[in-house]
Amino acid sequence: MSEQPNNPLHGKTLESILVELVEQLGWEQMGYLVPINCFLKDPSIKSSLKFLRRMPWAREKVENLYIERIYQFNLKK
Repeated sequence: MSEQPNNPLHGKTLESILVELVEQLGWEQMGYLVPINCFLKDPSIKSSLKFLRRMPWAREKVENLYIERIYQFNLKK
């Protein structure tokens, strides 16, 4: 497997990204930042993963949020 040192998502699963975002931001903030129903109405990791895996545009938004919020935050530590 080739290394991707400049890719902050390398080695991260969608589930781990989602769990980390929910732990840091909570469902309400997630729904505000990425206004999709799986975050706004009865949110769960399972239902969100199912939706995000089927909708590439939504997955991209969540991955971008991760890079902006969590990854950048961890770099500052």
